[in-house]
Amino acid sequence: MSQPGQSYTANILLSALRDDDLALLKPHLTQVSLGREQVLVPPNQPIEHVYFPEGGIASIVSSMGGGERTEVGIFGRDGVSATCLLLGTDRSPHETFIQVDGSTALRIDTDQYLAAVRQSETLRTMLLRYIQASMIQGAQSTATNARHRVEARLARWLLMCHDRIDGDEIALTHEFMGMMISAERSGVTVTLHILEGAGMIQSKRGRVIIKDRDKLEELAGDSYGVPEAEYRYLIGPIGRESVVLPFKDSQPH
Repeated sequence: MSQPGQSYTANILLSALRDDDLALLKPHLTQVSLGREQVLVPPNQPIEHVYFPEGGIASIVSSMGGGERTEVGIFGRDGVSATCLLLGTDRSPHETFIQVDGSTALRIDTDQYLAAVRQSETLRTMLLRYIQASMIQGAQSTATNARHRVEARLARWLLMCHDRIDGDEIALTHEFMGMMISAERSGVTVTLHILEGAGMIQSKRGRVIIKDRDKLEELAGDSYGVPEAEYRYLIGPIGRESVVLPFKDSQPH
């Protein structure tokens, strides 16, 4: 069996693929820049391209009545856009756009992507594993917003963003953080002051600097870690620790 390579791209999901599966996608992948607020998946429209980010953070957002928006998922170099394509539909009611930029993505036309998926069971299986990890993330968000105080919710989302970037500085506005944790902007400001006072972060205009990740993890408690463990088990390392997983050599072939 061909083994996955690690040098082609910073995207973890692509790097976890077998070489022969990656070869099905490679001729059709084009590197493009990612800019803040760039839309990767427009809501309720046919999806023309699929993106494998090599950095930055993309938000999957649900829009409610009155124009209110709530983030229902995030991904970066750990994932891929438009997972609905693998579930039999060419569109989604949710919008996906870039919230933290400064990086690139490998883009492929939808038709070429789906053609590659149809050619390989192992490619399809790996992408479905990513959907499973994403579903666990969404379920964990629902449970967290229902059971945890705003301080723990914000700690969790900061950790998730921290997992997907290099360095400790995250470009996040108060408005975006409110959307992330389903809280008013004023509540986000107060919570940031609490976390800063405890030495966990440093909050500056339009950005947050992680100062003590261990304290953030302690505050987040059981709201953080379940989706990350699922991703490590099914696909590969994510976040600030590298874990060798048993699944890669057991892919069906």
